[in-house]
This record gives sequence, C-alpha cells and structure tokens, in this order.
Amino acid sequence: MRLGGRLAAAIEILEDIDRRYRPAAEALKDWGLSHRFAGSKDRAAIGNIVYDALRRKRSAAWIFQDESPRALAFGAFLIEAGFDAEMLNAALAEDNFAPQPISSEEAARIAAHPLDQAPDGVRAECPEWCEPLFQRAWGDDWVAEAAALAERPPLDMRVNMLKATREKVAKALARTGVHESELAPQGLRIGPIEGQGRHPNVQAEPAFQKGWFEVQDEGSQLVASLTEAAPGMQVLDYCAGAGGKSLAMSAAMENTGQIQAFDAEKQRLAPIFDRLKRAGCRNVQAVANPEALAMHEGKFDLVVVDAPCTGAGTWRRRPDAKWRLAEKQLEQRQAEQSEILARASRFVRPGGRLAYITCSVFAEENDDQVRAFLEANPDFQPVDHAALWERHLPGQAAKARIDTTMGIALSPNRTATDGFHFAALERN
Repeated sequence: MRLGGRLAAAIEILEDIDRRYRPAAEALKDWGLSHRFAGSKDRAAIGNIVYDALRRKRSAAWIFQDESPRALAFGAFLIEAGFDAEMLNAALAEDNFAPQPISSEEAARIAAHPLDQAPDGVRAECPEWCEPLFQRAWGDDWVAEAAALAERPPLDMRVNMLKATREKVAKALARTGVHESELAPQGLRIGPIEGQGRHPNVQAEPAFQKGWFEVQDEGSQLVASLTEAAPGMQVLDYCAGAGGKSLAMSAAMENTGQIQAFDAEKQRLAPIFDRLKRAGCRNVQAVANPEALAMHEGKFDLVVVDAPCTGAGTWRRRPDAKWRLAEKQLEQRQAEQSEILARASRFVRPGGRLAYITCSVFAEENDDQVRAFLEANPDFQPVDHAALWERHLPGQAAKARIDTTMGIALSPNRTATDGFHFAALERN
C-alpha cells in the first residue's frame, strides 16, 4: 500500500472508533482481520497514523479547523511527518486509493492556523475539561507536561535479575537498537517509532521466552524500586493486576520472603501465572479471595497499592483513552482510591510501610488522596521522599518533581517515562 491507501484506511478506522465509541486497538484489529491483503508493514503504518491522530487530535483539528476523521488523519500526518499541503497532495496524486487531496480552501486554513499561534489547550493536546487539572497539578509547566503525553512512546524493558544481567540481555537484543535506560538500573529502552516504522516484537525473542526480561515502562520500574522491597520481607501487592510490580519486587527480594499478589478482579490476575513461571519467581502467591487475607491484618512489612486511576499518565500509549475520559469517571476513581487505601492500610504492621502508586498526573488522584489519608490516619506519616529518591537515584533530584510530604511525580516531560505518582507512608 502507498501513503494514500494507508491514509484512507486510517480514516476508515477513525470513523469506526468515533461511530462505535470503541478502543483503538479493537478497531485496528478488526480492520486487519477484514483486510488481510494488508501486510504487517502496512498495518503498522496505518496504526501509527491512527494513534498519531488521536494523540494530536486538538492540534490537527486546529490547523484544519475541522474535527472530521479525515482532518485528524491528514493533520496529524502533516505534523508528525513535517509535510506541507503541497507535499502531501503530490504523494496522494500517485495513489488511486487515496482520499480526496487537500483543497485550496483547506490549504488556506492550514496556512492561517500555525501551531505556534494556537491556544494553550490546543498545544497541550488534552481534553478541554482537563486543562484546569493540568494547571493545578503542574502550574506554569502545564502545557509542556500535557503536550509530552502526546508524543510517541519508547519501548521499555526490565531485566529480570533472577535470570540475567542487563549486559546479557542488551547483547541478545543488540540488533533491535536497544540501549540502557537513563534512570532505571535494570532498564533497557528502544526509542520511539520513527516515521511509519514499528517497534520490534521483542516478546518473540528467545531471551523473552527464557524469562530474561519483561516489557515494563521505565516509570513503572522506578516506582517498584522506590517501594524498597527487600530480601526476606512480607509484602502485599494489593492491586496486583497482571503482576508487573510483583515480578519486579520478587527480583529485588532475590526470591526470598513472600509476596501476596492480590486483586479483587480474578480476570485481571489471569496473566500472572504464566509470567511468574517464565520469570522464575517462587516467592509470589496469587490471591483473589479477600477472605484469605483477613488473617494477615497488621502483619505485612510492605503493602503496595497500585490504585485504579484515570490512567492519564499512560496517554502516550493509549491516546484514545483521554478522549473517552469524563469528569464522572475521575470522581469514581477518587472514591475507589480512598476506599482501597483505607482497606489496604489495615494490613501494614507497626513500623511497616504503605506505598501508594498511580499512573495519573492529576493532583486529585495523587496529592489530594495522600493528604486526606494522612489526615484520617494519624498513625501514618510520610517518609522523606527527597531522601528516598536520592538513595535510589543519587544526583538525579532535578529529574522528578519531589514533594517531601506528598510524594514523587514522574512524567514524560521530566523523566521521559509514563506519568506516575509515588508516595510512601510509614505506620508509627
């Protein structure tokens, strides 16, 4: 397929997403199944256009002054590829399957609406109702912080120290262009996709099948490290999900002690069993029945709450999610977070630690929750988060946004990771 055909396919998929209000991954998969003539390179290029259109939705609509799927696909491509209207029309003229070229009227609108003159909210690439949330959370930096969540993400991996070293895995994946992560001590990274390419399928590599590494964002690796899970500890991963942080803590604990990986939704735990087996983690026990935890109240050295949240920190990878997010969902997540924190805190022993984590960049889900919990639970107090960061990442204090009381904030703009918030609270 040529560029014109790929753009036409992307427009069709964007129309499907908009009409049926469905996740982009599902729409792309269905399109691929019904258009089997499209090769893997074509599907990758089409996927890039679709995701770029969702990441750049406001700026693409701004330059075209139009929110149609066609305008979004064209606009995002112009922004990402550095094309102008004349260059794109020349490429479309060579393809019989291309959509209608950019008209003279559209070209005039593009010329009259350069991005450097766009309103802050457009340059921030976030839903309009989220603008005050970013302003409150990030102050004068809010546009840059929000805009960074619209960039293409890298592919990050965590080396499993139970089975391999970073050097060993890097050598095994050398042809992929992998390099060491800047912050995570066991991290490896393949840079963001360029042009219409795609990331290598690292999960098909023998090194992955042997359990030498896991695919995990560098920010997720960092917050797992900041929990300070250590050999011999008794740990409760209260919202374990698929187990990414449980696996990371298991390696840090050198397969000693015990991790209870709990999730109230059994289906979310389903992937953990194969992952534990492949990684060689023997100190993790998956638990789906809350009654099985009752006898352990007040006994865990460390309780980790990776709380359900809006997921705003992952918008680089899931750009469709930011346009489906509504204020009501934020309110629901806040209520869930408060309830989960209250329940999970009962399992922390005196002198033990409660780690609160979200993949959100909003104060409503982060600082506000920590502050409210501390006010309601005077037997807990925050650790010195600046000292905690320095212990793990000496000399890197300028990278993250650190509040000694409320916690540590990671973001694409500051740490080149997904957006995360981490707070550690100790029980007196």
